[in-house]
Amino acid sequence: MKSFNLSAWSLRHRALVTYFMLVIAVAGVWFYFRLGRSEDPDFTVKTMVVQVEWPGATVSDTLEQITDRIERKLQETPSLDYLKSFTTGGKATIFVNLKDSTPPAQVPDIWYQVRKKIGDIRAMLPQGIVGPGFNDEFGDTYGIVYGFTADGFTHRELRDYVDDVRKQLLQLPDASKIDVLGAQDERVYVEFSTEQLAGLGIQRSALLAALQAQNSVTPAGVVQTGDEKILVRVSGSFRSEEDILAVNFVANGRIIRMGDIAHITRGPADPAQPMFRVNGRDAIGLAISMRKGGDVLALGRNVAQAMTEIAANLPVGIEPTLVADQPVTVEHAVDDFMEALWEAVAIVLGVSLVSLGLRAGAVVALSIPLVLAAVFVVMSFTGIDLQRISLGALIIALGLLVDDAMITVETMVTRLEHGDDKEHAATFAYTSTAFPMLTGTLVTVAGFVPIGFARSGAGEYTFSIFAVVAIALIASWIVAVAFAPLLGVWILKKPKATHSGKPGPIMRVFRGFLVLAMQARWVTILVTLGMFGAALYGMRFVPQQFFPPSDRPELLVDMQLPENASIYATRDAAARIDRLLNGDADVDHWSTNIGQGAVRFYLPLNVQLPNDYFAQLVVVTKGLEQRERVKAKLEQALANDFPNIVGRVYPLELGPPVGWPVQYRVVGSDPERVRALAFKVAEIVGSTPEAQNVNYNWMEPARTVRIRVDQDQVRLLGLSSQDLAQSLNTVLSGVTATQMRSGIYLVDVLVRASAEQRMSLTTIRTLQVPLPNGRTVPLSQIASVEYGQEYPIVWRRDRQPTVTVQADVAPGI
Repeated sequence: MKSFNLSAWSLRHRALVTYFMLVIAVAGVWFYFRLGRSEDPDFTVKTMVVQVEWPGATVSDTLEQITDRIERKLQETPSLDYLKSFTTGGKATIFVNLKDSTPPAQVPDIWYQVRKKIGDIRAMLPQGIVGPGFNDEFGDTYGIVYGFTADGFTHRELRDYVDDVRKQLLQLPDASKIDVLGAQDERVYVEFSTEQLAGLGIQRSALLAALQAQNSVTPAGVVQTGDEKILVRVSGSFRSEEDILAVNFVANGRIIRMGDIAHITRGPADPAQPMFRVNGRDAIGLAISMRKGGDVLALGRNVAQAMTEIAANLPVGIEPTLVADQPVTVEHAVDDFMEALWEAVAIVLGVSLVSLGLRAGAVVALSIPLVLAAVFVVMSFTGIDLQRISLGALIIALGLLVDDAMITVETMVTRLEHGDDKEHAATFAYTSTAFPMLTGTLVTVAGFVPIGFARSGAGEYTFSIFAVVAIALIASWIVAVAFAPLLGVWILKKPKATHSGKPGPIMRVFRGFLVLAMQARWVTILVTLGMFGAALYGMRFVPQQFFPPSDRPELLVDMQLPENASIYATRDAAARIDRLLNGDADVDHWSTNIGQGAVRFYLPLNVQLPNDYFAQLVVVTKGLEQRERVKAKLEQALANDFPNIVGRVYPLELGPPVGWPVQYRVVGSDPERVRALAFKVAEIVGSTPEAQNVNYNWMEPARTVRIRVDQDQVRLLGLSSQDLAQSLNTVLSGVTATQMRSGIYLVDVLVRASAEQRMSLTTIRTLQVPLPNGRTVPLSQIASVEYGQEYPIVWRRDRQPTVTVQADVAPGI
């Protein structure tokens, strides 16, 4: 019984095989234009963020009562790699990090388990907490970011226009989520003088009660009149600042008007919420994410078209600026691939035509689009988009996918020269070369298996290298044994004279070298081993980095102030960098994020959570050369002009984010001991010439004011520590008395002392604390004021205080 010969079968079923070739070619073109486009392959960010707030709590209380309890429960999470947390006064943030080997399909169920576990201990957490809140969409990418600046408009007016733009963009088919950046919530501030209130005998609680009582939303009843219901409404709700100014209340037998004892203003949140600037100007941003499986190029076109129409209808003075444009990056990547593809096709065609002749070269040239068409079809069915890794894999495969077709055609030409007919030459090519070619194909594919089956974030990110190379090489083998023989029968011509059997000049030279190598086989082996050893030695001088820096023109500028810095100090420091970039010919545009990191506009971005002491700039330069010049300029400025700031300037990374390239963790139960050891580690790292910009993720304590309450005296007066804390909070930070309804917004009405008193420590010593009998007592008579220090932030890893010593790698390393 003869073995099956696929080439012979193709020749016997020419019509069917021709049909298959046409279908694959047409389907390949069709699927190519419908393949998803994205900058990076999808990979699952296996991190969830859990946040809980406990207003008024100290760092140590928050750590012990919230952070530790939640972490203890989260240690039961399946597939948990480690827990990382940072705790500040009144706020705990815990990162739940799963093992890299966790299958992506299991991650959503694990996040559900995390929510259930925290829900089980919710009753064990302190009263008065806010949350817990969960963020399991940490890996969402916002590839298009617009910034809106305004001249002649208030922040509220600009926000209203931006909200309207957001509504319109959400209707686009490929848009998933649109986040607003830098918008400041409005507040109505009722500011008083503590001395004036004390002189009039008015307690601060009277202001709060008056505002709450008049603005209360309370049912007033329904009048039933037979067949009709008539709703009863009571006036008094706040619609503007004038309504608050007109509030009257009784104090010590007198009617007091709110406007006579308080200064009422309306403005943005103070302290400010995270801010956003574009080219040094205050702005509000819109960050647009694409739906899963969408086409980022189609989204880019739709957004650009919609924004053209929207911008034309915006008032003069409001300007939209495109801050991040992922579709353009993806389009350039696809264009570069197509350019490389046509170059490769031209080179292969030229080599084939020169070495094989016109007709044989034509067979090989026709095989290339058939292979690519088959690859695009399979990529579509397997859900692989055109992105950085799959395009790179296609370029790698271009040099390999023509080999099998060339072998088949060369074998056919050889047999034709020996007198065989075309059909026999085609079937002989299958018999003699098909399985060696298949073996070689599978061996080549096996070389990419470690990448394809690596159970890690890097493996998930680079999986499409293995998948696309495997698809391309297997498709090239099928084309070589099924389609190329038929093309050869159609195109190749049988030579008029058979081959004489005498070798040509090239073959004679090759045979001479081969005989010489066989005769001096030991010399050949030693030379081979020597070259191999030289190659191993030369590897020492090749820079080793699994994921190199991105070739995008952006630079990230991280600025970390001391942990106790206010957001206004961070704003002022970032403004100095803004002024440095303004007018730089190498810079196209830039955006500044104050109080938080940039939104994930690029999938591998190491996103920073909101912190008042942190700012991050995204600087878009005009090219790679310009990027390096701007980088050197900013690094020099940060080193010379910002001594109290940990600054870092770096390009975007490829692959899963890692942050600082050099990190040493110092872990222990005693924070002071950990701190001392971290200093020693930093000294060792800093003495190494290969490291630079050594710093810590947290270290320095901050100043605090402690109120030591005389509990016996306080109780005799009918007070408590809670009463004192509320009095201090009302004066220094402010208390939300009620909410004013303004259109679709709820505006908090905040009662607090005047700015001069809030910013002075003297206010604490002279504070008059109201008593239940309506009189007041100085705080200094019932408590003492002391000054101390505490860590404003504590980082932990797996429930242990952890200081991370961080550093950059010196240039050229």
